[in-house]
Amino acid sequence: MLVAICIPRADIPKVSSWLDLLLDLDKMIHAAMFGVLAFLAMYPFNNKDIPLAQQKKIFLRIAIFTSCWGYVTECIQLFIPGRSYDLVDWTADSIGVVIAFICYRWYIDYKNSTL
Repeated sequence: MLVAICIPRADIPKVSSWLDLLLDLDKMIHAAMFGVLAFLAMYPFNNKDIPLAQQKKIFLRIAIFTSCWGYVTECIQLFIPGRSYDLVDWTADSIGVVIAFICYRWYIDYKNSTL
C-alpha cells in the first residue's frame, strides 16, 4: 500500500468517465484501501479466547492506529516529487477506517448473538 501511495502522480494513468462526474474515485480508493487495511488488522483478534470487551478495545486501537498511518502517508507524500499532502485524502482514509470498525463491530455483535 505504501508503494502505491508513493507513486508520483504523473505516473498514475488518468481515467475519465461518467463515473468521475458522480463520484470522486480517488477518495473512494483511499477509503477502500484503509478500510481493508483496518479490517485485515482486526481479523486475527476475532478469537474466542479474547473476551468480547477486550476485542472491542483492540479494534478501537487498530482503527486509531490505521487512521494515524493514513496521516503519516500523507506527510510522506510531501517528500515525493509529483505528490502532495492532502488533508481530504486523510479524511477519506479515516472514513474508510471508521466504516471498517463499525462493520467489524456489527459482525462481532451478530456472531455473538447467534451463538
